[in-house]
Amino acid sequence: MTWSDPEKLKRVKDFGISGIAFCVARESGSGKLFFGNSDFKVYEVDALAEKPEPAAFEAEGHQSYVTGIVRSQKQLVSGSYDGNLIWWDSESKKPTRTVKAHERWIRNVTASPDGSIVASVADDMVGKLWDAQSGETMHTLKDHKEETPDHYPSMLYAVAFSPDGKWLATADKVGHIVVWEVASGKKAAELESPGMYTWDPRARRHSIGGIRSVAFSHDSKLLAAGGIGKIGNIDHLGGPSRVEIFDWQKGESLNTIEDNELKGLVEQIEFDPAGNWLLAAGGDHGGFVSFYSVDTGKLIKQDKAPMHVHQLAMNDDSTGFFAVGHGKIAHYEFKSDSPPGPAEPPLPEDAT
Repeated sequence: MTWSDPEKLKRVKDFGISGIAFCVARESGSGKLFFGNSDFKVYEVDALAEKPEPAAFEAEGHQSYVTGIVRSQKQLVSGSYDGNLIWWDSESKKPTRTVKAHERWIRNVTASPDGSIVASVADDMVGKLWDAQSGETMHTLKDHKEETPDHYPSMLYAVAFSPDGKWLATADKVGHIVVWEVASGKKAAELESPGMYTWDPRARRHSIGGIRSVAFSHDSKLLAAGGIGKIGNIDHLGGPSRVEIFDWQKGESLNTIEDNELKGLVEQIEFDPAGNWLLAAGGDHGGFVSFYSVDTGKLIKQDKAPMHVHQLAMNDDSTGFFAVGHGKIAHYEFKSDSPPGPAEPPLPEDAT
């Protein structure tokens, strides 16, 4: 057993919050979380406190849902449906820079592994790379179509850096995925996962689903996309949670995982650093945290989360994570029966 064995997953605790937490960032080496909320505010909370008490940043900030937040060196950067990115001083909790970043709703924000670059995606169907220190645009990434095949506005939900910082993936409502070279801003590959898009041509005449999350494996060779499978009644998230794994450089789909046990959107994906398993979290009216074998797609462990999960913040050493979502924050750990200790010395050859 490894210390991050999914079979040893335990929900340590959960606690209530006001509204919906759409996104979360964690201060390294601590349980201090920063999360963006449906009340248009950014909050700070010590999730490891006996009685966690979220405190809102009181300075004037966003004017709509806060849907992305990242730590970038000593700063926080948040994005919102108002189209703005705001740089915050995490100590004073006051904004230091506001940029009109997108013409439509910002859906997600992420930071490069070294924190020097911030990436944002929005419903103007544009991805952008930003210098985290200056706030200047480095690259504008255009490849996603503004309309679905059924001539309705599309949405650009998902973005992720590769662990080596060389690549960025973006993914949209109709299942189109693009991998970009970070240094040049040029397109390196494109993939399709149309099984995550459902269009109802008769009863409702609108669509649902889309790729809601992307993640690279720790060697940057694999790319996973998460969303929801085909839905019968598109007024509800009643389809199977769905993950598709690609060898993105070869353009090959390696494995598709659909889970009807706990249904809904896969809002975030995380790969095991050793490459053995994949974590998928999300939900419908409820929530789930599920672990699957990367090689076989077999379910390893599943927890019915106490809320629809929107995002996770992993521990520094991948021994656990914090999940945020509808009205709650939950803390998970990979718990062993006893902490790992030093290996016992081998017996001498003449021992009986």
